[in-house]
This record gives sequence, C-alpha cells and structure tokens, in this order.
Amino acid sequence: MTESAFVETYRSPSGHTVGFSHANMGNLGLLAREPGESIDEIYAHRRAVEKQAGIAEGTTVFLHQVHSATVVEADSLPGWSQTTDSVVADASISATGATPLAILVADCMPVVFTTSGKATAVAHAGRVGLLSGVLQNTIATLREHEPEAEITAWIGPSICGRCYEVPEQMRSEASAVMPVMYSTTSWQTPALDLPAAGQQLMEDLGVTVHRSQICTLEDSRVFSHRGGHPVGRCAGMVFAD
Repeated sequence: MTESAFVETYRSPSGHTVGFSHANMGNLGLLAREPGESIDEIYAHRRAVEKQAGIAEGTTVFLHQVHSATVVEADSLPGWSQTTDSVVADASISATGATPLAILVADCMPVVFTTSGKATAVAHAGRVGLLSGVLQNTIATLREHEPEAEITAWIGPSICGRCYEVPEQMRSEASAVMPVMYSTTSWQTPALDLPAAGQQLMEDLGVTVHRSQICTLEDSRVFSHRGGHPVGRCAGMVFAD
C-alpha cells in the first residue's frame, strides 16, 4: 500500500518502513511552492501520503530546515498539523521509534536511520549540513539512546556527483575537509559528490549504508531545486507499521 506514495521504499529489520516520496504525490514543503500554490494544498498532499502509508493524519513530524547541524528529539513534538513546521532543526530522532518522521529535500540528501533496537531518525544533509556535522550529530544522538545498537542508514534520492556543479573555490574548500566530495560534472566542470561523501562518513562511523541511485536532477519522479519547475519538496520518511 505504501509503494504508490514512494519512489523508493524499504522495510527495516526493526519493523519500520523507510520511504522517499514520489513527486506525483505533490509538493510536501511549506516554504518552496509554485506561484499560487496554497498551504492548504500542501497539507492535502501530506494527508494523502500519510493515508497511503497508513500513518495517522497530521502526526508526522516535519521540521523548519535551515541547513544546520541541529538534532531534535521528536517524541515530545506534535505532528505537522499542530506545529506548521515551527521547530527549527535539520534532523530529528524518535527514541521510541513510534513517532513518524519526515525530512524535506529537493537535491540535498534525505538520510533515514533505523537501529537494531527501536530508535529512528531522519536528517537533511546538503553541502553545508554535511560539512557542519549533521550526520555525525544524528548518529551520536542515536547512540546516546542505544549505545549497543547497530545503525542502518538509507541515503535517498539526491543530486549526484556528475550533476552537482559548483564554483572551483567551493569544490576546493569542501574537498579539503572531505576529499571524497571532490567530483567533476559530466560536462567537465567542478562538482561535489554529496552521496559519496555521506556514505563514506557514515561507514567510517560504523553505520551500514544503503544508497539510492536516483539523481534528483536527472529523474523527474522527484523534485529538484536546480532543475527548476515544478517547484516542490519530496520527503524522506520513517514510520512504524
């Protein structure tokens, strides 16, 4: 039932579903909208995804994302229907694994975590967040809750290293910190490979990583900020059945 809502979906050993929403479910982001697209339309899209996923309406925790390395505990937060994405952070954790979590993207990496225990997490990792430590902070917080648990991460659809064109100086500065981020576009200009860097970083921290091969700029099934229209945000989500 959940597959029609998601371009990719996985079942974790912990009994959670990991899913990355399909653009045909509509824009899920409040801050990135087509001209004339209302907030009520966004809410309708979110309800449709929740309905198909079997999530109670309005209970998924969305965040006000600002490219930070901030992680919040989500179990004490109300769902989006009560908060209108007012909590400022770029990662959230459910220590109980019972709170549905979502993170919005349109080229940046949506990273979803489950554990061999019960905790779950989501993180928004673009260039700034990746370099600032959002993934390390998320993993560290998971381990505070479950020190002995094995962690699995899914990197969802994001812009690939052959498409994420950046200025030469930006490539030099970023790859000086994370060498694996260094890349070149398919048209031979400077680029960054965020998924490769995110995967290596997490594997070095002992996390099992699964990585989508969908590039947001190349695949119309997902939204892309760089690709332009239609404007929108997809979500990386994790929820208990």
